[in-house]
Amino acid sequence: MKRRTFLQSLALFSGGLVLAGPSVFARSKKAAQTLSGTVKARGKKLAKVVVSDGFSVVQTNKRGQFELPVNERAKFVFLSIPAGYEFPQEKGLAKHYLPITAGKANKYDFELQPLGKDDSKHSFIVWADPQVKDAKDVALMMQDSVPDAQKLVQSLGKDALVHGIGVGDLVWDNHKLFPDYSKAVGAIGVPFFQALGNHDMDYRLGGDETSHATFQKIFGPTYYSFNRGKAHYIVLDDVRYLGKEREYDGHLNEQQLAWIKQDLSFVPKDHLVIISAHIPISSAVKNREDLFALLKGYQVHIMTGHTHTNYNMLREGVYEHVHGTVCGAWWSGSICTDGTPNGYGVYEVNGNQLQWYYKSTGKDKSHQISLDIEKLTGQNRFIANVWNWDPAWKVEWYADGKAMGALQNTKGYDPEAVRTMKGDKLPARRAFAEPARTEHLFMGHFGPEVKQVKVVATDRFGNQFETVAAVA
Repeated sequence: MKRRTFLQSLALFSGGLVLAGPSVFARSKKAAQTLSGTVKARGKKLAKVVVSDGFSVVQTNKRGQFELPVNERAKFVFLSIPAGYEFPQEKGLAKHYLPITAGKANKYDFELQPLGKDDSKHSFIVWADPQVKDAKDVALMMQDSVPDAQKLVQSLGKDALVHGIGVGDLVWDNHKLFPDYSKAVGAIGVPFFQALGNHDMDYRLGGDETSHATFQKIFGPTYYSFNRGKAHYIVLDDVRYLGKEREYDGHLNEQQLAWIKQDLSFVPKDHLVIISAHIPISSAVKNREDLFALLKGYQVHIMTGHTHTNYNMLREGVYEHVHGTVCGAWWSGSICTDGTPNGYGVYEVNGNQLQWYYKSTGKDKSHQISLDIEKLTGQNRFIANVWNWDPAWKVEWYADGKAMGALQNTKGYDPEAVRTMKGDKLPARRAFAEPARTEHLFMGHFGPEVKQVKVVATDRFGNQFETVAAVA
């Protein structure tokens, strides 16, 4: 995709002398109290484009102009990129914003580029927790994760509209590696948006208000929105720094909630709303009910990470996808702590409808189940891990080709995670990683005469996946 730049108007003053005619002789009191600008595309002024500074949200008028009241705490002016336009980017990083610059004219102009085609059908990928800490982590990301995502994007077709969202913990406290993360997502070849994670924060610069400084310098605002087709995307900051090093919780501050309410006022109720954040909202954000109240009447999907496990939740009509991580168990092997392979989410939007699957790094998209056989005295058993399962899935099994019926999900520990992570010496690279209990396991028992077990899982969209294991 071509790089697009936003043009910011500059004040025409030097040494206190006016360098233009009377129309810019001095800013009026009103101009001094507002941020203003124009949104254009190929010279055409665009009306009804939503613009914000994170506090106020307005639309451009029929001349493409907007005005926002000056807020001393605002750091950016940003667009909610409208449907039908390219996502402005710089080396793969979304650039939908302009920094508010003290001492310059409060004039901020944006230039957009039309897509030239219908964007009601598009795709996006979700990278959770790349969480690189050192050069070896970066090397693994570049040699494994990036080529896999490149191949996935290519498989969607050269004309496909695809973007990416990184849902936090882009690095692991080592902010010098932000450029390495940026290089990685830039190499995928699609515009990438970023959310803030707890390991992306500055812990030595004060409280929550100042913990975003480095992230904002590189990636811009920590909450914002954009549109593609009939999908409205909202990225949120749900990590609250509590003032002591590495102490945080899941919380949405009042400023964001007020902004969300304004932002959604411009979104039709028949549009799909896709929210991205780091900490799982449905289970770990303390004031999630305040957010859910604002989302009533919308079809909502939430994209999060943080846990290094993969699971799905449906709460109060909101579907939340908690993603297995790019780094797995902190780059210590090929799986997350619940046995989910290292990987990322792939989503396909058609109008206001959404379909999805989990893509395991280095595996075909059909790889959706692991199967472990355990030989016991008198009777054997198997444990299948169906990592992207939700209650709409159907899981069945076969013994030597004979249908044995449906399986019920059970809670427990993935056998491979136990083998490779259990104990204070495993995994060898990051020994703190321990197996995590999960509810997407399926167990069955069979006699010693059975030579082969097959598990077939059918997802909520009718796609079937299977895996077979021989009984040794």
